[in-house]
Parts: sequence; C-alpha cells; structure tokens
Amino acid sequence: MEKDAQALKHGCFSAVTDMQNGTAVSFGPYTFHRQQRLVSKAGWPVPLGGRALDILAVLLEAPGHFISKATLIERVWPNSVVEDSNLRVHIAALRRALDGQRWILNHPQRGYCFAAPAQDALPTLLPQHNLAARLSPVWGRDELVGVLARRLAAQRLLTLTGVAGIGKSTLALALAERVLPRYRDGVWWVDMAAVQAPSELLDNLAKVLLLHSAPASLNELGRRLASRQLLLILDGADLLLGACRQLLRALREMAPGISVLITSREALLAPGEWVVRVPRLAMPAPSANVEQAMACPAVQLFVARARANQQGFDLRPQDVAPLRDLCRRLDGLPLALELAAAQVDALGIGGVQMQVRTGLQVLARGRRTAVARHRSLTAALDWSYERLSLPQCWLFLQLSLFKMAVTLPTLSDLVAGTELEHADLSYLLARLVNVSLLNVEPGLGPPRYRLLNCVRSYALGQLRDPRQVERLQQGYAPCLGAFSGRPLVLQLVEQAAHAQ
Repeated sequence: MEKDAQALKHGCFSAVTDMQNGTAVSFGPYTFHRQQRLVSKAGWPVPLGGRALDILAVLLEAPGHFISKATLIERVWPNSVVEDSNLRVHIAALRRALDGQRWILNHPQRGYCFAAPAQDALPTLLPQHNLAARLSPVWGRDELVGVLARRLAAQRLLTLTGVAGIGKSTLALALAERVLPRYRDGVWWVDMAAVQAPSELLDNLAKVLLLHSAPASLNELGRRLASRQLLLILDGADLLLGACRQLLRALREMAPGISVLITSREALLAPGEWVVRVPRLAMPAPSANVEQAMACPAVQLFVARARANQQGFDLRPQDVAPLRDLCRRLDGLPLALELAAAQVDALGIGGVQMQVRTGLQVLARGRRTAVARHRSLTAALDWSYERLSLPQCWLFLQLSLFKMAVTLPTLSDLVAGTELEHADLSYLLARLVNVSLLNVEPGLGPPRYRLLNCVRSYALGQLRDPRQVERLQQGYAPCLGAFSGRPLVLQLVEQAAHAQ
C-alpha cells in the first residue's frame, strides 16, 4: 500500500493535479468528468454505476501504475468489509462499458492499472449548468438513471412522480449529471418552490436561463429559445401545474431543441409526456444478516446518514432485526430513512423503531436547509393532504383503517349509508393515485389499493387529532345540506383509535 501511495504521488502523468482541480480527463474517445461523476463518449453519457465510477476515478489518479486490490477496496468502500469478488464485478462492468477495450490491466500480485495515457480535456467540452453540487451518493438508483438517460435521448418531456419523500429531486439531479454533456446549451434547474405565482414564472425563467430581459409572454420565450438545445428541469411542478402546462405548450410549438425534465407528485397529462413513478428503495429480506442488509440501498442510505451524525457508527448484528422492521415501516422512502437516521445518535436504532411504531413524530426534525415542505415527512405529506377536496380527504382517511390492500367493491360496502355513499369512488381513488398518496398493488383481478405505511400513519394521526376532526366536520357540513357529517366522522375516529 505504501508503494501504491508513492505511485499516486509521483505518477508519470499529471492526472492527479488535474482531477483535484476538477477538470475533465480524456483517454481515447472517452472523457471522465470528475465533478459531474460521468463518463462521456462523443458527448454522449456512458452508463456506469457509482462504484465503477469510483474505481475509475482512483485508477485515473495514476495512469500507468498498478494499484493494489486492498487500496482500491479501501478507497471505494472506506467503511465496509468487501470481498475481492465485489471489486472484480465492478471492474468487469467498467471494462464492458468502455467497449470491451483493455484500458484496465490486472496483475495477480500487483492489482489493477489504467493502461491508456490520460490528458486534460478542454474545459469547453462541459456545457453550462446551474446544478447544485451533490454532497452524497445516490443510493440504489444507478440502473434507473441509466434507463432514464437512454430514454431521455428520444424524449422531449419526462415526468418523475411519486409520494412525498421518494427522492424525485435527487433522482432528477443524478439524471441531469449523467446527461450533461448531451446538451449544447446546458442543463438548467428551476426550483418551482421559488415561484410564488404564475405571473412570476417568466421572470424566474429569464434569470435561470441568463436571458438579458424577461420575455413578455410564453410565446416570446419560445421564440427566444427556438435555436437553443438544452434541458430544462422543473422541480416541484405540482406547485403550479397550470402554468407549467402552458409553458410546455409554448416550448413544444416554438422551441424543438428544448427537452424538459419534471418532478411532480402529479403528472401534468401533457401531450408527449412520459411518466415514470419513482420506486421505493430496495429493503432487506426478513432473514437478512448484516452483510446482506448492507447490500440493500435502504440500509445503505440509513447507515450513511447515521454515520454523518454519529462518528464511528457501525451496523451491529443485534441492530439488523429492528432496522429491517424500521425500513419496512418507512416504506424504503429516502426522506423518511434520512430523518430516522438523524435520531439514531440520541435514541439508537431500537429506540427509533419504537418511536416510529407510535407515529411520525420522530421524523419531525429535518435539515434546516431544505425547503419547508421537505424539512419533515409530516410537512411533506401536509402539503399533499391540504390540497385534497373534501370527498378525497374523507376517502383518504377511510383507507387509513386498512393495513392491507382493499378493492373498490369492499370500499363501496363500507361507505354505504354514509355521506360518501353516492360519491364517485372510482374517480376519487384515481385522484388519490394521481397525486401519489395511494398505491395500486400489482396483481391479477380488480385493482387493489393501499396506503404506504408512512402515509397510513399520517392519516391515522389526522383522525386522532381532535382539532383536525373538528375542522373536517365543520368543512364538510355545508356540502351536505341536511347532513351533519358526524356519522362518518365518528365512525372513522372510533375505528382509528384502535387501528394498528
């Protein structure tokens, strides 16, 4: 390892200094963009996983020098116990991605060597952008990012949807980094939370896209962008769905070189829109041991966040069972896992598990730097819940009484004789699904609907809060005329008190 260190220090190429300065490094037809963590070939991204990129980054620090397996494992997996076989798997993937060429040599005793000369790439190869610097890895999304990157090449409008806390914005950022070299005029991120009203959208876009002056209309914006070739990211488009639809219409008609990536809890239902529902992070099996659990993205994220708050934290065998249950109760939601991990230093994993069993209060304290609706899981769900119509709200609360999935006929029987008896349940269910509060379980037969555990816990919390119940009763009464709203309210409250 000492020899490796010396080789890194005195390498015959200047790649070390160049990489530290954040410049790109070229070899053959490929360019490694260290800051963006991507490899491109002729301006097109090469799909590579995070570990393969980490290995490539280390090898490129000293091209022409062998680096031992132990050093590579220590650099790429600094806090994990990893077998040599894991390293070989990622080396093989790296070789396949580089057109099978023998850029990477290996020696049984000496390790691995990057065999091709590396040189500085011209800074102009990197397009402009306003993407935020990513301070931590993206867990469990490498394969999905690769699929989306390939699809975005032929797709002008891609929408990422999902429940609050599923990681839509994080996925969008990782995807933007991957496709960055593809767009001549850059990749530009618009935080829709900063746009308070539709009238402010044009001014905000003008600032983000570095226009000399704000356009007077969306049509004028489209004309001014007609020759541009760029990717526009609208993060949190559900805040202003109508304004976003109008913007997309203008860009579609007048700016054919503009591609749009959207994150939203609800699809825009715009022409040509390709909607991708972001999946939960993979969770450990009920019988998983420490090693098996650490291979699951949900556990990897949790442990990484716990280590950020507690120096020296390590997953112990006795922690695996409560952590498996915790991941299940939190549905593999990145935001929920991150907030729970922040409490491990004070409560321990078992303590956090017990707190989550009683509700979402332990997830109430998040990052102060996050936007308001992402500072806690409750705040994130509040934003969606408060925008439901009253009938949608009542059905949402009714669904919280079910631990398992439920069908439409079952729901129809349950609401018979209540204020929801004559409601269009099919429409209400579809709306809850569309706004990412309700999941449709896969399987044959009639659709089966289920709230995620976190969402269900939130809904039960609303029913157990007297202030919320009173507000709902008062709000619903005027819509019912002669009805008071009390029969359904009282029924739900009574059942919620005993729900697990």
